[in-house]
Amino acid sequence: MARQALHWVFKVPSPRADTMKFYREVLGMQVLRHEEFEKGCEAACNGPYDGRWSKTMVGYGPEENHFVVELTYNYNISNYKLGNDFQGITIQSREILERAKKVGWPVKEEAGRIILEAPGGYKFFVVDLPQPRDRDPVISVAIGVSNMTKSVEYWSGLLDMTVTSASLSTTTLSYAPSTQASLVLVTQPSVDHAKAAGRIAFSIPASQLPATQEKMVAAATTILTPLVSLDTPGKATVQVVILADPDGQEICFVGAEAFKELSLVDPEGDKLLSDAIEGDKSDAWFKKKGREKAEA
Repeated sequence: MARQALHWVFKVPSPRADTMKFYREVLGMQVLRHEEFEKGCEAACNGPYDGRWSKTMVGYGPEENHFVVELTYNYNISNYKLGNDFQGITIQSREILERAKKVGWPVKEEAGRIILEAPGGYKFFVVDLPQPRDRDPVISVAIGVSNMTKSVEYWSGLLDMTVTSASLSTTTLSYAPSTQASLVLVTQPSVDHAKAAGRIAFSIPASQLPATQEKMVAAATTILTPLVSLDTPGKATVQVVILADPDGQEICFVGAEAFKELSLVDPEGDKLLSDAIEGDKSDAWFKKKGREKAEA
C-alpha cells in the first residue's frame, strides 16, 4: 500500500455559508462528508480551540483517489489572521472560471497566474484548461519554506517524497507524481503561520507509523502529537502522528487501512451540512449578548 497525499485543512471564517458557496458553486466541489463536534479534537484538528466545531470534507471525488479539502469551522471564532505558510492550491478547470463569472466571484491575475480567493483569503490558482475527467483536477498544494535545502532534506530525505522538479525558488515533490497531487515548496524570507495555520495529511500503512515516528525522533525533528488512536463514534478508530517540518508546518500521517473506511463518501453529507448551516444561530446569539465572535 503506497503513501498518499490526502487533504489540506483550512480554518474557515464565519459565516460558514459564504465559504460553502465558494467551494460548492465556484470550485464545483462536492460535499464528501460532514460532522459536528461538541468539543475540540484530541489531535487539534480544529486548532487550539475547545468549543463546538464542525468538519466538512469537500473535493472532486473520493479521498482514496482525490486530494480534497477539510474545512474546519469553530462556532465561536469569526475569522483567522492569515500567514504565508499556505501558498495556494492549483486546479486545472476552465469550468471554475465560467462558474465564477456566472456568480460574480472575483477573478484576479498575479504574475501571469489566475487566482481566486476563498473566504479567509486562501488562494486557489486555476489552470485555464478543461477539467480532466480521468484524473483528479487538483494538481498541487504549495507551502512556504525559509530554507529550501533543509526543507528538501526533511520532506525527501526523512519523509521519502520524490523530488520531481526544482527551480531557483520552488521544489516539487510527490509520492506518486502521475496519480497524486504534488507538494510544492516555495521559498519565503520567513514563514508565518499566524492563526489560520493549515495542516497537510497523508496516509501510510498503519504498520509504518511507529517506525516513522521513531525515525523523526532519531533525527531530532518536532513531534506535535505522538502516535495516538482517535475514536469516531460508529466509525473506524484511526491511528495518527502529527509532525512539524523545519518551519513548523503541521503534517498528519494517518493509518491508511482504517482511514479508508473512515473517509468513505457519505451520501447524506451535503444535507447534513445544509442543515447545520441553517441551524447555526451562533451569530445571532453573540449579537443578542452584545458581544462579537473572537478574532483569532
